[in-house]
Amino acid sequence: MSRRGRALWIVGVVVALVVAGVVSWYASGSPDGLEWAAERTGFAHTAEDSAAAGSPFADYLWNGEENRLSSGAAGVVGVLVTLGLAGGLTWLVRRPGVPAGKD
Repeated sequence: MSRRGRALWIVGVVVALVVAGVVSWYASGSPDGLEWAAERTGFAHTAEDSAAAGSPFADYLWNGEENRLSSGAAGVVGVLVTLGLAGGLTWLVRRPGVPAGKD
């Protein structure tokens, strides 16, 4: 990969981490569209916890508290996990002997 390509990747990752870690502080606390519609039409009481309800960042809570640090950390961890999975999948399906970007 060229120096310019590498710099572009680094800038992209840094921007994604900043957006996930800082901009998420200003996310709306209002219900999303589905939750709003469920409350409005009267079926919100049928909601159940998801299988991931016990995960470390469920509902953007960390140690049971919702604050800027927990939502920012959840965003950063999400970006890193997504990049790790995408990079790992790319590495697995890449044709052997063909350098990345040289198809």
